[in-house]
Amino acid sequence: MSGRAARRKADVAVNQLRKYRTELHLFGHISAQAQPQAGGGIDIMTILLFVMLGVFIFMMFRRNKKTQQQQAKLQSEFAPGIEVMTSFGLFGRIVSIDEAENKVVLELSPGNLATVHRQAVNKIVEPAAETQVVPDDASALTAEEPLAPEAKAGRADETPDETLKRLNDEGKKDI
Repeated sequence: MSGRAARRKADVAVNQLRKYRTELHLFGHISAQAQPQAGGGIDIMTILLFVMLGVFIFMMFRRNKKTQQQQAKLQSEFAPGIEVMTSFGLFGRIVSIDEAENKVVLELSPGNLATVHRQAVNKIVEPAAETQVVPDDASALTAEEPLAPEAKAGRADETPDETLKRLNDEGKKDI
């Protein structure tokens, strides 16, 4: 390589270095302008972030405390003979409670016992409300219902035409 070619190559490299140096200087200048000018100031977004984080942590601890209180209240109500449901869906009646080992013996069906951890029992099952017994035949539909005395008096000696007229008139009152 001749001296002239080497010199030209060195000049190109120097020009590229100057160009990159200028770009880095401009980038540093632009990024410095984007930051707040006050020395060490905290912007509102940082404060808001810390406030939101504090509220989140407070709510998390509050929920955990409520859950522990509910669990303690529930476990204080455990006694043999109470219908319960476990966290994995087994229904049974408490037969015995072992306080030392935190175990509960459940009778799932007559003769079938299961031993579970005390914390696995998470709900006391309330007995279902009694439902009205529906007869198998239609006798309940034909049985006479007790009517109010004023209603019995007006309908006992009505003819079919009078009944039809009365029912039509009652329908018009509703409109």
